[in-house]
Amino acid sequence: MSQRPLPDHGTRACYLRGCRRTECSTAHYRYMKRRRLDALAGKPRRTPAVQTRAHAERLRAAGWSQAQIARAADIHHRIISAIIAGQPTVARHTALAILTISIGPPPADLRDTDPTGTIRRVRALVAIGWPLAQLAPQLGLHQSALGRLARGHHPMVRAATAERVAREYRRLARIPGPSTHARSIARRNGWLSPMAWDDIDDPDTQPETDMQSGPLNRNQQGAARREEIVHLVEFGISEGEIAARLGMAPAYVHDLIHSLRKAA
Repeated sequence: MSQRPLPDHGTRACYLRGCRRTECSTAHYRYMKRRRLDALAGKPRRTPAVQTRAHAERLRAAGWSQAQIARAADIHHRIISAIIAGQPTVARHTALAILTISIGPPPADLRDTDPTGTIRRVRALVAIGWPLAQLAPQLGLHQSALGRLARGHHPMVRAATAERVAREYRRLARIPGPSTHARSIARRNGWLSPMAWDDIDDPDTQPETDMQSGPLNRNQQGAARREEIVHLVEFGISEGEIAARLGMAPAYVHDLIHSLRKAA
């Protein structure tokens, strides 16, 4: 069973899940301030849900999913589910957030799309040494959410997320990452580098690889290390940095590069 996706940064829901980034804390404090002001003014916190439910149903008829309505209103999707299921009252600020969504097709940044290209891009960046922990902040995602995406746990992905991943992929696909551990994870999971894909977005495209399934034997591991060293040398990485990245002795790396150059 797939896990519930983590809320976006910049929302109170994200704060309540334990995130203390500035934008999440700000969203929480803004909510609490509104709540205190309402209490002082004697304004009711809840209102009948009839009008809100009718508006949500009109949005659904226009092509919105419950998750898209929730994202646009900056609330949890379970709140939308409860309202549509017949919950009698709704928080006043929640009703306002839903009622201000214009009827019509959902905007492009809220639409869901096929995740194939996005998954392949994330895996390819890990395969060349970019760890999820380093990629996630650049993509505005939790590391755990990015990990679930990379493992293929989501049948769809937000169009905005797909675009952010594509943009980061264009920036990093030709730059070797710093993590040997990330490369090991990719190798263990069969994740392929950018070079393997002719059309990375086409679900029917087969990767160009002779990679065998199952764990690598000693000879294969040695060949993989040599290929990785050649790859780093081609990008102008110094011998000392290569040794540090791969966890090898500098003298061993020097001798291996020397022998590879002689054999070339």
